[in-house]
Amino acid sequence: MTGQLRHCWGTSVEILMPGDPSVAAEIRRAVESVGLPALALRIQPGGETLVNVATIFHTEAPEFRHSTILLGQAVEIVATPQRFTWHHGDGTTQTTSSPGAPYPSTEVTHRYTQVATGLTARVDVGYRVSYRVNGGSSQEIDQLITASGPPTGLDVAEAAPVVVAP
Repeated sequence: MTGQLRHCWGTSVEILMPGDPSVAAEIRRAVESVGLPALALRIQPGGETLVNVATIFHTEAPEFRHSTILLGQAVEIVATPQRFTWHHGDGTTQTTSSPGAPYPSTEVTHRYTQVATGLTARVDVGYRVSYRVNGGSSQEIDQLITASGPPTGLDVAEAAPVVVAP
């Protein structure tokens, strides 16, 4: 995903020193102003699952690129998803370094223990942000920047086995 919006913070034409902590702070503010992608949670099976069955969670996590003008300098920003916090909607969470994958993968799963309706699950993504000023060397912001995903509705039902004649 590439952002093509251009912003200008300040009007001074001072030289940005990429390793300077104040530059990283300005970059962080610019990234937070632009916003990082809030990733949609995908659940398998779809909007309903069963008690005590592994429910699969996953998302698509592309790299985000954005170019901007900051204090008169050209800045290229790259945000890479690094940490995924899965909010299951039942008060539990789990954190992974993987965006999970659809079935048959069971990389990120959760087992619900009670029947519930109207749960809202989501995934929050921690992005590692790097930047380049005027085409120079790449620098990293030392902390992840988190984007909260939109809620996804889910119901948890209970099923009873039925014996049938062959």
